[in-house]
Amino acid sequence: MEERSFWLWRIGLLVLALLEISSATLSPTGINYEVVALVNIKNTLHDPYNVLESWDINSVDPCSWRMVTCSPDGYVSALGLPSQSLSGTLSPWIGNLTNLQSVLLQNNAISGIIPAAIGRLDKLQTLDLSNNTFTGEIPASLGDLKNLNYLRLNNNSLSGPCPGSLSNIEGLTLVDLSFNNLSGSLPKISARTFKIIGNPLICGPKINSNCSAVFPEPLPLSPDRLKGQSDSETSGHHMAVAFGASFGAAFSIIIVIGLLVLWRYRQNQQIFFDVNEQYDRDVCLGHLRRYTFKELRAATDHFSSKNILGRGGFGIVYKGCLNDRTLVAVKRLKDYNVAGGEIQFQTEVETISLAVHRNLLRLSGFCTTENERLLVYPYMPNGSVASRLRDNIHGRPALDWARRKNIALGTARGLLYLHEQCDPKIIHRDVKAANILLDEDFEAVVGDFGLAKLLDHRDSHVTTAVRGTVGHIAPEYLSTGQSSEKTDVFGFGILLLELITGQKALDFGKAANQKGVMLDWVKKLHQEGKLNVLVDKDLKGNFDRIELAEMVQVALLCTQFNPSHRPKMSEVLKMLEGDGLAEKWEASQKVETPRFRSFENHPQKYSDFIEESSLVVEAMELSGPR
Repeated sequence: MEERSFWLWRIGLLVLALLEISSATLSPTGINYEVVALVNIKNTLHDPYNVLESWDINSVDPCSWRMVTCSPDGYVSALGLPSQSLSGTLSPWIGNLTNLQSVLLQNNAISGIIPAAIGRLDKLQTLDLSNNTFTGEIPASLGDLKNLNYLRLNNNSLSGPCPGSLSNIEGLTLVDLSFNNLSGSLPKISARTFKIIGNPLICGPKINSNCSAVFPEPLPLSPDRLKGQSDSETSGHHMAVAFGASFGAAFSIIIVIGLLVLWRYRQNQQIFFDVNEQYDRDVCLGHLRRYTFKELRAATDHFSSKNILGRGGFGIVYKGCLNDRTLVAVKRLKDYNVAGGEIQFQTEVETISLAVHRNLLRLSGFCTTENERLLVYPYMPNGSVASRLRDNIHGRPALDWARRKNIALGTARGLLYLHEQCDPKIIHRDVKAANILLDEDFEAVVGDFGLAKLLDHRDSHVTTAVRGTVGHIAPEYLSTGQSSEKTDVFGFGILLLELITGQKALDFGKAANQKGVMLDWVKKLHQEGKLNVLVDKDLKGNFDRIELAEMVQVALLCTQFNPSHRPKMSEVLKMLEGDGLAEKWEASQKVETPRFRSFENHPQKYSDFIEESSLVVEAMELSGPR
């Protein structure tokens, strides 16, 4: 009896232990603790446009929510809510999201104090609360964020002193506290860039308590010394002063000329970030790592042709293996000094590093020397959609219908983030199957932002040199060089047709000996109810007929001639998810869209122009097998 009681007691302890362990991740109702934290954050914010509508307390997994990015092991790693017209306050519950690496809440109207609980986010690398209306003091707990690289609190109404605890963070790259109401003296902060302008009450180093600079007073000359000077001494003194002044002026001119020559030389060298590789090997740009050319050369086996993953207009991409056995894709830019090369590099480094989303390819690091520019990305084991569309695994297509539908949804989410959730918004300008990569779970990852063009959110378009890939270029972009988000929507529509047919855009209809305009052929098949003709024969009839009809309709809406008639990516995603397609399609049938006359009257001339155009840059795949 006693032995039985002993074992019951042991079992009871075990059950209690298991309950305690489960409570670390789940609430008593079985809800994920990260879901609870996110919903509490949502509840203290005012969301006029319902961008947080998908944040549901009854959800088990927050990784599918808008504005939320998760790590590979399923924990919330980033909140990206810039420029969403949010107001209200920031809940201290954010401190419970202990796996956060990035928090982007800039350009909203969030008020109140900055929660001290943020100091518990020991994995945090980027914190951007700029351009809000936060008040109160900067929490001293921010000094506990040992992994922090970027800290932007500028353009708020923060007051009080700059906390001395920030000097404890060794890896800071950027600290921007400008345009607040801070006061007091400044601690010694190790950031490479420290902005503090626009705080009139700040007292800098070597400045006394009343914020005025301390200068030593000149020693006065005694009257006896002045009386003892003879006229000759005075004359000699004047000559000496004149000579000294002339010599000093000449020397100053030489120094200025020398500095100008040195500056011009450095400008011609175009050293990005002006960082000496020999002494600053560990410098980071946000979460990016700076690699040496030597380690990337070793990782790619001296850039061996056997490791080439893809070629493009701006360079070659190699598979690499770092010293810690991490597989990467190394993009080696060619001719970076020619027009576009350095622009390409700076665009990718500065832009991609701020675009954090589960369906966007994240830049891992970079390398720059006098003669080389390289970008390092995670290696995508399943290559690109283009390389996988024709592949078979054990007699079955590598991309079955379900995977193709998921690729369409993932790509739409990535483009939606670029267009409507980034500030400034980003236009990809080369959306196609070759630029959609696949991770180990065949999740779509939008890659190659080399042709991305930043847009200020106040602008509706940008005029630039036409670049893109044959078959994916929107008509208004080709004819005017004017691109917008709707240029990407057009490319996404063509991508949908690539997923359906399993063919490149220029190959549509070849199997059926179709001649003429590709989109007219698709419209004709849709009207005749013969969409089965479109579907990739490798699928052998294994596809959802209803989903096929819906995807074709979405593709035709996306590729309308008039860009203003095309839907936004947020609308495209909803239609792919089964919401609002019927209404959009019916409305599109009432609008008579003009055809591109050069298509209709001179299809052969248009084809010749495209193939011969020097403005077209062929595709490049960033990573994956070929």
